[in-house]
Amino acid sequence: MQDQFVQWFRHSSPYIHAHRGTTVVIAISGDAVLRKDFHHHIHDFALLNSLGIRLVLVYGIRPQINQRLTEKHIQPKFHNGLRITDKAALECVKEAAGHVRVELEALFTTSLGNSPMAGARIRVVSGNVVIAKPYGVHNGVDFEYTGQVRRIDSDAINQALAQNSIVLISPIGYSVTGEVYNLSSESVATEVAISLNAEKLILMTEQNLYWPDSEALIKQMTTNEANEFIKTHPDHLDAAQLKHLSAAIQASSNGVQRVHLLNHTVDGAILQELFSRDGIGTLISSAMFEELRVANLNDIPGIIELIHPLEQQGILSPRTRDMLETSINDYLVLDRDGHIVGCAAAHSYIETGVIELACLAIHPDYRKGKRAQRLIDHIVEHAQHNAMKRIVILTTQTSDWFREQGFVPGTIEDLPPQRQAEFNANRNSRVLYKQLVS
Repeated sequence: MQDQFVQWFRHSSPYIHAHRGTTVVIAISGDAVLRKDFHHHIHDFALLNSLGIRLVLVYGIRPQINQRLTEKHIQPKFHNGLRITDKAALECVKEAAGHVRVELEALFTTSLGNSPMAGARIRVVSGNVVIAKPYGVHNGVDFEYTGQVRRIDSDAINQALAQNSIVLISPIGYSVTGEVYNLSSESVATEVAISLNAEKLILMTEQNLYWPDSEALIKQMTTNEANEFIKTHPDHLDAAQLKHLSAAIQASSNGVQRVHLLNHTVDGAILQELFSRDGIGTLISSAMFEELRVANLNDIPGIIELIHPLEQQGILSPRTRDMLETSINDYLVLDRDGHIVGCAAAHSYIETGVIELACLAIHPDYRKGKRAQRLIDHIVEHAQHNAMKRIVILTTQTSDWFREQGFVPGTIEDLPPQRQAEFNANRNSRVLYKQLVS
C-alpha cells in the first residue's frame, strides 16, 4: 500500500506542476449538492485551491427550485425541456440560489476542520458577475424570467482569483435594467470558461458517457467526433447528457483547451481526472490530446525510458543517446499529454527504395489501443507517398505479430546493402518485409 502511494504521488507530480496557475471552471449540478457525500467534493475543491489552481465553481439549483415550487403548490412549467420562469417561479429561483450559496460557503468553512484540508483558509467570493438578457418568446411561448447569458464580468472574476479566492457563481443573471433572470448552470459555466479563456471546464454529470455498441466508457472525443456522435446516436443520449455534450462542444470550439465530463457520484473523481495520465471521465478537445508526431531532441529522455526495458530483454538492439540524437528526425512518437507512450523509427534508404521499420515500442499500459498499428500505418502512408518500394524489419520475438500486419518472411538479401553489411548474426534476427510498389 505504501509503495502504491509513493508511485501514485510520483506520477501525479507532473500534473500538480502543470495545473498550478491554470484556470479551471467546474459546473456542479443541484443533484450533486444534495448528495450526502458532497462534502468529499468540497475537500477536493479546497485541495485544488491549495495547489494553486484558479478555481471557479458554478452551481445548479434545478431540484431545489422544484422542491420550493412543490412546497408552494405551484406547478412547474416547461417547454421543450426549458423552464418557463414566471414571477412566482422566480421567487423560488432566488430562494434556492441563495440557500445553496450559503450552504456551499458554510461547507467550505466548517467541513474542512475534520478533513484532509484541516487548517486551510479558503476564501469564497461571489457576486453579480453574470450579465443576462431575456430568453424571450419562442414559437409563441413567453419564457418570461428565463434568461440567457449576455456577457461575463471576467475582470471581476480575475481579480478575485488573483487573491487566491474560489469564485462561486449561481445560475442567476442580472440585466442592465436590474431585472433578475433564471439561467442554465451549464450555459453559465460554459460562458464563464470561454470568457476567462480557461484551460479546463469540468461538467459534473449524473452518469458516464458510453459507446452504444460496446458500452465502454468514451475516454476522449474531438469536437468533430462529438458532433458526429450526437448526429449518429440521437437516441443514446438523454436530455442531460445531450446538454452536457453540447456545452462541451461549444466551450471547446471557443478556446477552452479541454472539457471534462465527469461523474459526480465517484468519490475523488476530480482528483483522479486531473492527477492521473488517463483520468476516469470523458475528455472533449478541439484536437486529440494523444498526438502522433515527428520526434525532436526534447523527446530523447522519454524515448530512452520507453525502449530501455526492451533493450534489457534483448527485444531491441541497444541505442545510445548519441545514436538517437543523430537520427532523431527518423523517429515518430505518440505524445500523450506530454508523455511518450509509443515510438517507432523509419530509416530511409532512398537509393534502394527501402524503409527500415525499427525501434517500435509501446508503453506496457497502452498496448491495447492499436497504437503500434497506428505508427505502422503512418509509416506505410509516408513511404507510399514517397514512392518507396518496400518496408523491412528485423525482429527476434515479434514476427508473428508483424505477419498479422501483412509482413512476409524475407532474407538478408532483402535488406539494403548498408544494413546487410551491419547485420549482427549473433542476434539471429528474422527479416520480414512488406512490398509497397510492384
